[in-house]
Amino acid sequence: MSSFHDVSFPLPLAFGASGGPVRQTEIITLASGHEQRNAAQANSRRKYDAGVGVKSLEDMRTLIAFFEARHGQLFGFRFRDPVDHDADGNIGIGDGQTTQFQLKKTYADTENSWQRIITKPVVGTLTIQLNAQSTTDYSIDYNTGMVVFNIAPAIDVQVIASFEFDVPVRFDMAHLSTSLEAFGAGVAVNIPLIEVIPHA
Repeated sequence: MSSFHDVSFPLPLAFGASGGPVRQTEIITLASGHEQRNAAQANSRRKYDAGVGVKSLEDMRTLIAFFEARHGQLFGFRFRDPVDHDADGNIGIGDGQTTQFQLKKTYADTENSWQRIITKPVVGTLTIQLNAQSTTDYSIDYNTGMVVFNIAPAIDVQVIASFEFDVPVRFDMAHLSTSLEAFGAGVAVNIPLIEVIPHA
């Protein structure tokens, strides 16, 4: 049985959520005062707090139902990052043989870059261009982010993808703690979510 449910965290509850990427770095300070820094993990991992979106008793009931349907931390689900949820860029270069291209988003500046694998594109948002020419000669797996062309893009052809995407996450707590401050007004103090990294 899959450990991921292809459902979205209720959008009204996600409004106002905070969070973003986390990168673990091991830092050793030498006697001289110099530092040695090493990446503890190759990729960033996103964490969020969606508690601010629960503003009414009805919101609380929606949250409890969603939490129970996911069996707490057992099943992952889609979450829309309030800030970082779209991409537009190169996902590969044709070689005349390769038909499969993974969706990705590149973060870059003048010093460095990093490519993030995207596995949960939003249905109906993907457009593909081959050397700036639009094409529909492909299929897309919305659960993996893999684009499959019917005919392999020719040698040196730039494969450009524009799309919106969700983040695969799970609840990062076993206990859903809520409180009733007043009649008809429910408040969830803390709803931590953590990104599910595929093949990690």
